[in-house]
Amino acid sequence: MAGIDRPPWHAMLRNLLFVNSYSNLGGGETTLLSIAENLDPARWRPHLLVQRPGQFSAAWEARGWPVHFARWRGTSVFFWPTLWGQLPGSRRMERILRNGDFAAAHGEYHCLPLLLPAGERAGVPVTWLCSGWRFRPRPWQRSFFRRPAATFAETRMVRDGFLGQPPFMPQDRVRILNPGVDCERFRPRDDLESLRADFGLAPETPLVALLARFQNVKGHDIFQAMARQVAADLPQARFLVAGDNPHTRADRRYRDRMHRDARRDPLLRERLRYLGFRADTERVIAAADVVVCSSWFEGFGTVNLEAMASARPVVSTDRGGPSETVVDGVTGFLVPPGDPSALAQRVLQLLRDPALRRRMGAAGREHVLRHFSAAASARSFERTLEGLLAPRPA
Repeated sequence: MAGIDRPPWHAMLRNLLFVNSYSNLGGGETTLLSIAENLDPARWRPHLLVQRPGQFSAAWEARGWPVHFARWRGTSVFFWPTLWGQLPGSRRMERILRNGDFAAAHGEYHCLPLLLPAGERAGVPVTWLCSGWRFRPRPWQRSFFRRPAATFAETRMVRDGFLGQPPFMPQDRVRILNPGVDCERFRPRDDLESLRADFGLAPETPLVALLARFQNVKGHDIFQAMARQVAADLPQARFLVAGDNPHTRADRRYRDRMHRDARRDPLLRERLRYLGFRADTERVIAAADVVVCSSWFEGFGTVNLEAMASARPVVSTDRGGPSETVVDGVTGFLVPPGDPSALAQRVLQLLRDPALRRRMGAAGREHVLRHFSAAASARSFERTLEGLLAPRPA
């Protein structure tokens, strides 16, 4: 109405809906939390839409943000866009978008085929983050993936794998959005004695950690094979594995097999502990001398950045995101995937050289602060949203 002063569009508080197919906390969900925490609270109110209550929704609500629930079927890689856009889950998302006065919605691959048509019907722009190599559009899906208001990829390698050769759309249509790390939560600590006491270990015990949910791509079996080699050469070494949250029956069977193999192995029975899910992963990382990423591939590999932010050197497989985030020989070591002997060699080198650990830890912290902070990631995300929502000249 004439005569009423309204704030400029960029100063208005806007509702932003994050949609995720997972209910528990893993690397991707932790990344969303970090982005949301670093958005300007005077301009954005982050909401979460998930299928059911769980660790993710609990962490979101603990920050005082709204959570919505709706059921849908997660997408397979062979989805048909026209069909999925008409499913009940998509209609439920549409109702939430219409009723919530949302400026934009942000999703991931498994919910996008429902969320994008819901957003189009509700008049809400949709962005999404591509985070894995296996998400390569089939020929009948390519026009669908040209429709989102913005597409992000965690790394250049993920972007190039998604687009294929030749690319099915221009490379500059996919923005790189490296997941950021909370450098206050993950930071160097000097209370090693207290941290080790949590796990019944002395401060001088050589300690190696793996943090990963149970999926066979995470290489828990490679980690255990590496641990056997390290323990045979350095019997006082100990090993911790944090994480749980299997998604499928196959993941649960894989978890049970890893537990069983560790219990039956005479070298690992007293040296390796599976901790299950830990909300305090920063303490697990800070307690370790070395953090290992034994995955067959990683879209990004958040734990490597969390370890480096905590001034802990990493030994990581080099396929995928780690090749773009870990500086080999400076912030840690990169080795080929599926090679426990190469992992063991580098872990032993670090365990035997405290000065090298300190040097790499300090370099890793500086590297993350310079290139991979959560604040920088959130600013990049905000700039994209502002570009999408800015009024267009007549």
